[in-house]
Amino acid sequence: MSNRLPPLSGMKVLDLSQIMAGPYCTMVLADLGAEVIKVEKPVTGDDSREMGPYVNGESSCFAHINRNKQGVSLNLKDPETREILYDMVRWADVVVENYRVGVTKSLGVDYETLSAINPRLIYCSISGYGQTGPYSRKGGFDLVAQGLTGIMSMTGEPGGRPLKSGIAIYDVGAGLTAAYSIMAAYVHQIRSGEGQQIDISLAECGLPWFVWEAAAYFAEGTVAQPTGSRHRVSAPYQALRTGDGFIVIGAANQRTWEKLCRDVIGRPDLIDDPRFLTNMDRMTNIEALEPLLEEAFASADAATWIARCEAASVPCGPINDFGDAMNDPHYLARGMVEQIEHPKLGAMKMIGIPTKFSKTPGAIRKAAPLLGEDTDLVLRNFGVPEDQIASLRARGAVQ
Repeated sequence: MSNRLPPLSGMKVLDLSQIMAGPYCTMVLADLGAEVIKVEKPVTGDDSREMGPYVNGESSCFAHINRNKQGVSLNLKDPETREILYDMVRWADVVVENYRVGVTKSLGVDYETLSAINPRLIYCSISGYGQTGPYSRKGGFDLVAQGLTGIMSMTGEPGGRPLKSGIAIYDVGAGLTAAYSIMAAYVHQIRSGEGQQIDISLAECGLPWFVWEAAAYFAEGTVAQPTGSRHRVSAPYQALRTGDGFIVIGAANQRTWEKLCRDVIGRPDLIDDPRFLTNMDRMTNIEALEPLLEEAFASADAATWIARCEAASVPCGPINDFGDAMNDPHYLARGMVEQIEHPKLGAMKMIGIPTKFSKTPGAIRKAAPLLGEDTDLVLRNFGVPEDQIASLRARGAVQ
């Protein structure tokens, strides 16, 4: 393990966001070494603090997505407290917020106000539909974005009900889009000294992921439909039933298809079957191919078929539940499950950092803050006298 500083060491981030998309963005930045100060409202804090499950009265959800951050609790509606925030803005390289469009203006923390205080500021706004356009004033949610972009219309089995993804892909996607956009803007800031606003929309961040579907639609007007676990352009590339459950098979090219038939299931006759000669033939005749493959796979259990596929270099794998995944020996060996001490939750496991740097790795250094845990320390660092901190706390302006 390198003893060098993480790659974003020196980046200073003021996090005004809550729930998921914004905090996910700032978690990524913090994992990679940025100094992140999370600002929450007094008494209740980030709304995700009220989302279970709870351990010793603390939200596990909040704790997972707010690691590596300092936490202060400030009432941004209080003029005196807001002046302290402006001092923090002068310090910051980046501000991240995910209020509904228009709210930051009413609080005096909008881009125009803060960039006048700090012209170098990178100000990242994450919202449901972006800062402009006919939907900009609507509240945005991951589920609504999944419906709007079309992904629910193509997820699930043919003829079935629309299905959302099992995770909040647009919340996470917006957070990741914001994170890499901030890093790009940070490079520009370093080069030029110039700040800017970044406008991230939940409803837009996922559209560029539809590369295959866009290619088909814009080339020939084909609108993607549900295919279950099947791929849109390769076959067999899907989940298949074995003697004791499902596995996934990725015979995505002619070479692996022939290995699957000859070396795995012992059906070399399928290679020369005119219905399955080419990938296009297999796609056209997938309704005939799938039962033939599942008939062969029914003769043994999933573990046996996975072993046979691996021996023949045919891509395959199990269909784990999340508990299986978190105990998979490969993920454990790669450091994708880490443990950290939390002052109330105790020893808690969480998902590790997926990016492996050879010289400047990120790290999980600090548990998520309790509400207002670092308020006094941070305010002192910004020169707020002890008597002023006490006065602010007495009237509920800070916690």
